[in-house]
Amino acid sequence: MLFMIDYLQELATTLGPVKSALVATLFTWFMTALGASVVFFFKQINRAVFDTMLGFTGGVMMAAAFWSLLAPSLDYAKDMYEDFFWLPIAAGFLLGGLFIFLIDRFLPHLHINFGKSETEGIQTGWHKSTLLLLAITLHNIPEGLAIGILFGKAAMGMDGTSLAAAVALTIGIGIQNFPEGMAVSIPIRRSGASRFKSFWFGQLSATVEPIAGVIGAIAVLYMTNILPYALSFAAGAMIYVVVEEVIPETQRDKYTDLAVLGFMLGFALMMVLDTALG
Repeated sequence: MLFMIDYLQELATTLGPVKSALVATLFTWFMTALGASVVFFFKQINRAVFDTMLGFTGGVMMAAAFWSLLAPSLDYAKDMYEDFFWLPIAAGFLLGGLFIFLIDRFLPHLHINFGKSETEGIQTGWHKSTLLLLAITLHNIPEGLAIGILFGKAAMGMDGTSLAAAVALTIGIGIQNFPEGMAVSIPIRRSGASRFKSFWFGQLSATVEPIAGVIGAIAVLYMTNILPYALSFAAGAMIYVVVEEVIPETQRDKYTDLAVLGFMLGFALMMVLDTALG
């Protein structure tokens, strides 16, 4: 693992922040596609395993929101704003949650373990597979932003900033994207779609991550003063997704205890990646 971190840091240094963010988010997309490819071998997955994986995803996102985003945001804001360092953190955090709330309110989508009658957003006659795709796509926006922002931040050589932290976040999100790909493709396959169509929808859900990653890196590079807001914005968006989407999806069957254990495992893994390697 340490060898891989060192190699990825050298690669990121060579490529620069924007290209590094693009490569990193292409990796997280690939992990989603890899998870979606499971549909070529299985038509369904054990619900206990499924809920545990979803819990793991939530744990990774929650830990990343604090260790990778809020904590460094606080450190940077203290140097930048002194007595009022808390203001950009609180503002960015709330704006991140509000951003996802507004998209969630208007974009038609369906959470993974929910029935078609529980579609959220503007009412539409779109197929269930499309609504599932939009739900995971919404989920992936803050992940891509977080990776791009960290690579942009590391490029500016700030104190307490390292490419290792950005790489660690990329690895953590990549790991949790594997079950996300399954979470889209397996239900679509179970509903009667072909294997290829199910895979296509599964991988398509993560294509927004490279776009969001590049936008995040560019924004930080050219607008240095927004960094505390940007980091906390991504954290707020992530936590909103976890609390509003991921956790409720794991609590709709009898495997809630396994989902909680998965959440704790995901949180611990991301914490170790960020603190020990980042």
